[in-house]
Amino acid sequence: MQDILGPLLNLGHTEPTVAELASRNLITCPPHTPIRDVAQMMQTHQVSCILVKEHEDIVGIWTEADAKSIDFDSAQNYETPVSELMSYPVIQVQGDMLLNDAASLMLQKQIRRLLVTDKQNRPLGLLTQTDIVKQQRIEFYLALRDVGSTINRPPLVLNASQSLAEGVAAMRKQRVDAALVETDGQAKGIVTERDLVKFIATASAKVSLSELALKPILTVKKSCTLLQAVEILKENKFRHLAVCDEQDQLCGLLSFSDILLNVEHTYVEQLKQALRARDAALRTSTDYLRLAQKVIDASLDGIMITDVNGVIESVNPSFTLLTGYSADEAVGQKPDLLSSGLHEPRFYKNMWETLLSQGLWQGEIWNKRKNGEVYPQWLSITAIRGEQGEICQFAGIFSDISERKRQEKQIHQLAYIDELTGLANRRLFMDRLHLAIANAHRHHHNMAVLFLDLDLFKRINDTLGHQAGDHALKEVAHRLMSTVREGESVARIGGDEFTILIPEVDKATSLECLAKRLVAKFDAPIRIKGQDFFLTTSIGISLFPKDGQSSEQLIKHADLAMYQAKNAGRNQFCFYQASTGQQTADELRLEQGLRLALQHQTLRVLYQPKVDLRTGQLIGVEALVRWHDPGLGQVSPQDFIPLAEKLGLIGLLSEQVLIRVCDDIRTKRLPEVPVSINISVLQLIAPDFCERLLAILEQTQVSAEQIELELTESCLIPEQAETTLGLLTHLRNLGFRLSIDDFGTGYSSLSYLRRLPINTLKIDRSFICELPDNNEDSQITLAIIAMAKALNLDVIAEGIESQAQRDFLLGSGCHCGQGYLYSPAVEAEKLQAWTT
Repeated sequence: MQDILGPLLNLGHTEPTVAELASRNLITCPPHTPIRDVAQMMQTHQVSCILVKEHEDIVGIWTEADAKSIDFDSAQNYETPVSELMSYPVIQVQGDMLLNDAASLMLQKQIRRLLVTDKQNRPLGLLTQTDIVKQQRIEFYLALRDVGSTINRPPLVLNASQSLAEGVAAMRKQRVDAALVETDGQAKGIVTERDLVKFIATASAKVSLSELALKPILTVKKSCTLLQAVEILKENKFRHLAVCDEQDQLCGLLSFSDILLNVEHTYVEQLKQALRARDAALRTSTDYLRLAQKVIDASLDGIMITDVNGVIESVNPSFTLLTGYSADEAVGQKPDLLSSGLHEPRFYKNMWETLLSQGLWQGEIWNKRKNGEVYPQWLSITAIRGEQGEICQFAGIFSDISERKRQEKQIHQLAYIDELTGLANRRLFMDRLHLAIANAHRHHHNMAVLFLDLDLFKRINDTLGHQAGDHALKEVAHRLMSTVREGESVARIGGDEFTILIPEVDKATSLECLAKRLVAKFDAPIRIKGQDFFLTTSIGISLFPKDGQSSEQLIKHADLAMYQAKNAGRNQFCFYQASTGQQTADELRLEQGLRLALQHQTLRVLYQPKVDLRTGQLIGVEALVRWHDPGLGQVSPQDFIPLAEKLGLIGLLSEQVLIRVCDDIRTKRLPEVPVSINISVLQLIAPDFCERLLAILEQTQVSAEQIELELTESCLIPEQAETTLGLLTHLRNLGFRLSIDDFGTGYSSLSYLRRLPINTLKIDRSFICELPDNNEDSQITLAIIAMAKALNLDVIAEGIESQAQRDFLLGSGCHCGQGYLYSPAVEAEKLQAWTT
């Protein structure tokens, strides 16, 4: 390299000293100054750091980067003396130090500032990396490199709902000076070290990251040159840009610090000047040329200089480090010494045509080290012209991008491969399905989609934990892959759901054989934590083009067929039937309607009177929920109550009913009689049932004595006997009345029933409707009444519709009832007539 720079080393221009470039605007504070005051001073003077001065000595420095060391959980921390958080000692140099020596010291110490002093060690000013860059100008280098060459890791992404303290902790852990802030997966702003200083200076209360983050976000493509990026930053007076890849996905953050680090603190400009040998400033400065020599030797990029014929004239130490060839081995050879053999001759022909016509070529290339290892490079080649504009040399600058390639591969795997099982994920499966459909359409053959769901898989997660569940899913993936043939694609599309793509099908019988083999694969147990677990699978199958001609239709119909297999008893397969799809579509419309009704609270609550059969006097009412949907019409509770339980919406539905009832009680729209409310088994086993029940009563100012809870016999699960007994005893002690609804249709034992703290048994309407003519129903009714009296319980009959039924019940000792003989369920206001 000396033979390139040597002729220019004797031009004899004095290199600047650090005193000439140092900023004289020194802001200081004493050690006891609170951090909040320090931040305010930085805001006022528009500086990025403050020197801590005790008496006449500089004892430390506090910078924007040091703001990340503060605990933002409490504003009291902003009163911490700067002496406890400052960095020290402050690296000092005397003002007569030459610029190249100062730059080397910054690299060695990995610092961004130097305190410049005079010969008496009195502070003169601060020298920053930016000062050096502005002095030497790096526009030429910035124009040669794109933004992507500086991005070596993805940005830190913070959720907007996080506290500032959590965000700063993440920035501190990742050692970054800025982070993206997103809401619902969308980037909303950038938070930087400077924002932290501003917040310390002005804020007194906690804020979320969304309030602090800088908006809007400026973005550039990876292909944008560094020079263009710098101009955008200067024009908008921003310090950070978001960087997008070719798919418009955010892949990094770019700051002045990144650019300065990438260009190695101004050294690369000296290389450019040395290579071109035409810059007037370089011609007049021997010290600059010496600095350029150091830059070339210290550069992390490999550098080689060739003559106009492509013969290597010199290389730097990084060339040897990256390629394995020493300078003696490389000089005199041509660059094809590094050729990997992976590129066609046309690639190199295009490279030289571009280089000769435009004076610059840059791109990705695969080269080979001395040890034979092939690796990817990012290579920039610049033509160096002589006095008359003729090309006299070429300069090649390259870097090893193996790590970037590895990260790109990892990102691709995350995007298309299921991380747990190694199977294709939903996105990759959909891509393959689109291609298979197009191929089947073009060649007029059938294809199929199989949708598999593991039966009762939740038991493993609930029993042994999710780690055991993950082990089971890996084993399932292995069994599925070992069953299909080459060309058939298995994917995990989420949870315990898998799909198999059969790109070409001759006969449906072949699909039956495959489905049977898949089901049989689950005959062998899966061993987890020393225990054998048996899993089964339900499989749905849809065919192209019979069951659909789009990927969405085929997956939807295979899914519907899978549910048909589950309903048929699980551990089997079913082909899609159009009638099943219509039935499921009706269920879907019912589900959507119910969700909307609950969301908009359009369900109605009616009340059916309970009367004394002897006098006809009102003794209570039962709250009954009714639903009329604009599109579905009047929907029976027998349809939507089980659906609500299936969807896990029964708790929300019951709470809305309870709130409506309590509101009617509070506003006296109801007579002053107990109001019965039905409770499902799913509510009863919920751990927070009692807590939520009492919260609603307290909110509406209704006492427990005004409410009767009706439980069906299905609530009295034998396995939960002791837990249920404890809960019911607690409710009874709180003042609630308790009754068993639909008695006689369940399986509760007499020995258990007599232990329960209930008040009333309700005879199910199925035993009342044929009274008194049906002898069997008559005997059952008499037995229930006798048992209630023996247990000292009240008894009430529901579904009374005739005088004969009323007379039989009254004569049998049942004195309370409800039914259409007296009144259907009505609005609360209509019950007022019962009290007059």
